[in-house]
Amino acid sequence: MAKSATSRRTFLKMMGAGGAAFAAPGFMTGGAPSGRAAAPKKPNVILILADDLGYGDLACHGNPVTKTPNLDALHGRSARLTNFHVDPTCSPTRSSLLTGRYSARAGVWHTIMGRSILPTDEVTMAETFTRNGYRTGIFGKWHLGDNHPFRAHERGFQEAVVMGGGAIGNMPDYWGNDYTDDTYRHNGRWEKYPGYCTDVFFKAAMDFMAGAAGASGAPGGPGAPFFCYLPTNVVHWPHNIAEEYVMPYRGRVPDRRATLYGMLANLDENIGRLLRFLADRGLENDTILIFMSDNGTGFGAEFDAQGFVKEGQNAGRRGDKGTVYEGGHRVPCFVRWPGAGIGGGRDIPGLTAHIDLFPTLLALCGLEKGEGGAFDGASLAPLLAGRAAAGPERTLFVHNQRVDEPIKGKEWAAMTSRWRLIDGRELYDIREDPEQRRDVAAAHPDVVRDLGRDYERWWGSVSGRFQDSVWIPIGTDGENPVRLTSHDIHGQVCWDQSQARRNAKCDGFWTVEVARDATYEFAVRRWPAEAGLPIREAPEGGKVFKATHARLKVGDFDATLPVGEKDAAVTFTVPLVRRRTRLQAWLVNDIENGETNGAFYVDVRRQD
Repeated sequence: MAKSATSRRTFLKMMGAGGAAFAAPGFMTGGAPSGRAAAPKKPNVILILADDLGYGDLACHGNPVTKTPNLDALHGRSARLTNFHVDPTCSPTRSSLLTGRYSARAGVWHTIMGRSILPTDEVTMAETFTRNGYRTGIFGKWHLGDNHPFRAHERGFQEAVVMGGGAIGNMPDYWGNDYTDDTYRHNGRWEKYPGYCTDVFFKAAMDFMAGAAGASGAPGGPGAPFFCYLPTNVVHWPHNIAEEYVMPYRGRVPDRRATLYGMLANLDENIGRLLRFLADRGLENDTILIFMSDNGTGFGAEFDAQGFVKEGQNAGRRGDKGTVYEGGHRVPCFVRWPGAGIGGGRDIPGLTAHIDLFPTLLALCGLEKGEGGAFDGASLAPLLAGRAAAGPERTLFVHNQRVDEPIKGKEWAAMTSRWRLIDGRELYDIREDPEQRRDVAAAHPDVVRDLGRDYERWWGSVSGRFQDSVWIPIGTDGENPVRLTSHDIHGQVCWDQSQARRNAKCDGFWTVEVARDATYEFAVRRWPAEAGLPIREAPEGGKVFKATHARLKVGDFDATLPVGEKDAAVTFTVPLVRRRTRLQAWLVNDIENGETNGAFYVDVRRQD
């Protein structure tokens, strides 16, 4: 009890006498404690981000089928942000969460096409925690860039165990990963890990936390606090999970929902392990624990053409992942810090969002923001402390821009505490009509007009990067060779290894930056090197493509070379000068039918 009381006094001191107000966007509340007293030990932070988990997928939110006892217990002991919103898809949410800025402003508005890569001038939460003396680690799904200098261990995380791309089995992931006994990147290098993916990521996270307190050479010295980011890849498709977890749901719901619930059961089991770990290690009181999801449900219900639930559970909300109706972006968010009195099973109904968590953690931990652009979010520390029932009225925005260049007016929602304006045409009173069934735009033209004007201003504010490209460097010492995958091409993208197996149509270009004048080798491939397959063969069940030639185009260079029967790659040697340019590669069958398809992989090596 003494420890808890001490932590709460520390928290209140950090918040300032009388408490800070709910901040306006772009400003941080709270801050480091003042006065002559020694600064208290800063709290640890664990941020758990589930993937494709909808608000209605949890038993604590009324799902009558799922069994999530540990998440239910966490829900019962947390402060719950019950009107909490994210982007409708994963990379945009991750960019906003880690920068405190709208995803469009941060330069991330898609999950592929190079538009999931977070530009290096955006400052991440991990970089800020590191500068403030924290040990930082990520375990799971990064999905904000797979090449130097965009990788997690180069964006503030001192320890990083991550999969490639946006799901296990995506193109940037290690070939053949299937959720069990897989190979992940550990600080940039592929390493094999035994066990199921969620078990692996939680174990690695707990090992990191156990070792952080005594880590030598850590910022802040031994005993430094830790920031642990645990973005799981579950319950994202494909739903690979041991049958023992699925059996309780077989026959009760459709198979793909049964496997989703099985993955959720395993996640819940790991949440229980983490909670016991914190209690056993004496870390519970001094640790801020946040649980949330990155977008609405992927497969938790069946929907009709208008986005209304036909069968399944969606907590009474319209729409699912990828939509701008409530079910696409309203997600669970539990916050618990026992030592500061944050928890107790209390609902916080005010309008909040992912952009708020970075400034909130700065305030709760008493950190200096340092460099980086202004936040779009606001600190929720006073709400969490219970000194404010709700923040001032605000308008928040979400949009779904799964295109190469954003389109004004495409799939957007403006949100206030009462209203939801969808695409500038449909208006819903979310208090009276949470399922968004009754369009009341005709009855409230003034609200439609005002929120439409707000959207126009917002679009003008966040659109500065829309014509920009993120350039992947080749020829640096930070990554040589560089693996380029069709996940990041601009054009007709193939993002998953299953598409490579069936030789799905792929055609586009990479935007690359030649880092220095040199001679470069370009190895054009259908399969990555670790697959051990010639171009003209395929794995069991895959489609054989008898390519006769490979073509490479980079800058002013454009050439074609033959493909040998057992060639795993066709290598082009090209002298290049430092510049930004486009890179394209194809495999061609000139003999049988003239079929051409884009190369799924190109390895680029600077010759020394």
